Amino acid sequence: MSIEAAVLTGEPETVGAGRARKRSAGSDVPYRILIGAFAALIGAVLVLYFYSIIDQSIPGWQVAGWHFFYGTNWNFFNRQYGALPLIFGTLITTTLALVLAVPVSIGAAMAIVFLIPRRARLAVSSIVELLAFVPSVIFGVWGYLTIQPWLDRTVQPWLVKVFHHNWPFNTNGSGFGLMLGSMVLAVMIIPTITAITRDVLIAVPAELIEGGLSLGATRGQVLRRIALPTSRTGIIGAITLGAARALGETIALFLLLGALDPNHPFPRGLNSGLATLSTEIVANFGQLSGTKPLGVICCLSLVLMVIVGLTNLAARLVVRRSLQRLQP
Repeated sequence: MSIEAAVLTGEPETVGAGRARKRSAGSDVPYRILIGAFAALIGAVLVLYFYSIIDQSIPGWQVAGWHFFYGTNWNFFNRQYGALPLIFGTLITTTLALVLAVPVSIGAAMAIVFLIPRRARLAVSSIVELLAFVPSVIFGVWGYLTIQPWLDRTVQPWLVKVFHHNWPFNTNGSGFGLMLGSMVLAVMIIPTITAITRDVLIAVPAELIEGGLSLGATRGQVLRRIALPTSRTGIIGAITLGAARALGETIALFLLLGALDPNHPFPRGLNSGLATLSTEIVANFGQLSGTKPLGVICCLSLVLMVIVGLTNLAARLVVRRSLQRLQP
């Protein structure tokens, strides 16, 4: 048995012709203790975090009850705690952002890996990674100062005219709202999805690419039928990370989504204003008085955590199913 295998299995090392040299039993004890201590610390922090959120949300559940999940009237100061419009706003903004961002991200990653010349590849990759680290408030201010006036004066009036006030442009917008928030949110998550997808595509074995080309396939056919299917699990992971960032985005959407219309809690079109779970948390967090309002805010936080957790779980299930299909 090799030394590496003996270290991993804990069995004695074989030296020479059948002679065994027993490895020191206490050689990795400090390492095990250190790793165990770090694992226990992380577990304790997570347990304390979830316990504190759940414990502080109990007064909120007592006030809101089950109406919190299906009620459509949300007014924090009037103690109307129907959070369904906030949950819907969170899901619809993330969905629209992913619809806009995923094709652009995958196309950009494929261009970086397979189409752009090698000399320009490093520069483009560096720009993408730099954009991934830009704070969200910068994107929010950019959308507020640049994109919102353009939508208000040019794009939205033209779309309303073209669609003759029919859905999804059936309301006169002010620039703020679902359209602006989803556009800026898509720009925010494109660098993250692109950077991870690029790394996944780089890991595709060159033999597969060269084999497809040698069989007469075009570059486009190789990318569609070899590169993308081989990288499917990694691309799903990239999309999941982008969705997690979109679901939890706060400051940028707080600046861009406008206000929730109490008469129309659900957006009537892409020009309508709305609110999300995270934007409502930041809008009311500094104006809390008493345990019950704080409990309602913790309820919003808990629901947002559950949505993000379910998103990650769904992605894991999709990845597992994809891996099972690849197995013979």
